[in-house]
Amino acid sequence: MSETPDAPRLAETVAEVEDALLSRWPETRLEPSLDRIRAFTDLLGEPQRAYRSIHLTGTNGKTSTSRMVDDLLRGLELRTGRFTSPHVERMAERISVDGEPLDDEAFVRAFNDVAPYTHLVDSTEAHPLSFFETVVGMAYAAFADAPVDVAVVEVGMGGSWDATNVVDADVAVVTPIAVDHAKYLGESPAAIAVEKAGIIKEGATAVLAAQSDDVLPVLLSRAAEVGATVVREGEDFAVVHRVAAVGGQVLTIQGLHARYDDLFLPLYGAHQAQNAALALAAVEAFAPDKPLDDEVVRAVLADVTSPGRLEVVRRSPTVVLDAAHNPAGAEATAAALDDSFAFSPLIGVLGVMGDKDAEGLLEAFEPHLAHVVCTQNSTSRAMPARELATVAAEIYGEHRVTVERDLADALDHAAALAEAGTAVGQSIGSGAVLVTGSVVTVGEARRLLRRDR
Repeated sequence: MSETPDAPRLAETVAEVEDALLSRWPETRLEPSLDRIRAFTDLLGEPQRAYRSIHLTGTNGKTSTSRMVDDLLRGLELRTGRFTSPHVERMAERISVDGEPLDDEAFVRAFNDVAPYTHLVDSTEAHPLSFFETVVGMAYAAFADAPVDVAVVEVGMGGSWDATNVVDADVAVVTPIAVDHAKYLGESPAAIAVEKAGIIKEGATAVLAAQSDDVLPVLLSRAAEVGATVVREGEDFAVVHRVAAVGGQVLTIQGLHARYDDLFLPLYGAHQAQNAALALAAVEAFAPDKPLDDEVVRAVLADVTSPGRLEVVRRSPTVVLDAAHNPAGAEATAAALDDSFAFSPLIGVLGVMGDKDAEGLLEAFEPHLAHVVCTQNSTSRAMPARELATVAAEIYGEHRVTVERDLADALDHAAALAEAGTAVGQSIGSGAVLVTGSVVTVGEARRLLRRDR
């Protein structure tokens, strides 16, 4: 049996909670089993069965879609809990009640409520509870304690073996599936889809985004196997029309039960329009007896936020943060930049994780970036900036690549290049900076920029 963490003591501060959680297996260390989380939630009294739920998986777009689902449910006057990961700045962001992340006091209380049970699981299982499993237990227990009417739950990675999958959700949402976490989930979209399809449960409604030809049969097979109802983008719901607008875009969406015209969404890109259509369909499927009023939908979507997703955090020069961390996400971000902005030059600040497809990310952004500043975030998983720069130089040429290991220095250097467009052969006056490559990099940049401001 593996060595287990010391028996927990009650925490008094958020720092103590974070230290206790981070002392556990990191969320990137996986052992494919639901045994530990089931043992944990059993000891907690199966809190995940105290409310209905909507479960989301896919490769990109899960967090933005989760936030929209949450907002729309509250538009129906339902009390919500939301679990998303990873966090952008604060660990407590992962657990929200009624649209608001737990404050420090509530986060400490959520940990203390479950801490006495963690060691019991550690002592009886072959491996101790991981960071992620513990936070999932905290979320499910906090939602039951609130109590909430419905939980919106985003998987951490995959589906079948993800710790969140002890819920039997009424609605399973699958955003577009591409290759990410290949080491853990598989080398092809179809192989990854097998794992992600595991959140579709007996009697549920599966709300499927448009998928590639090799992925869709996998999802439909799983739905047929468990007797789930399927609704598909392009057949049962769709984005009918979209046009870029100042501060976002204007959409017309055909939902499952109604058409919603002239909706303003303050997020950029066709992928966010798709996320909005998925969210609407998910809520319509979840509550068919409570039709969404057109004015409610209009008001809710107009107020949506998604931190770190093409988020403009500064002007003069403009700095945009985007958490794209795989080629599919980078392609969606690049398309949104073309669709909604006219930056020249656009300077990239990239910091990626060592287990990610850095070459694919860099290639997706190459046509859009005049110059790239390679950096790294503060985690041990970060790809060293010089290693990233070596990859970038093969794609961009050495003259378009700079190395700044320190993120603050990278931001300063990129801002200077953006302000002095002639330094990279572009016109002066409309330069901008795109910070991307990792949620962690974006979170650390967001903290630095907000602090400076």
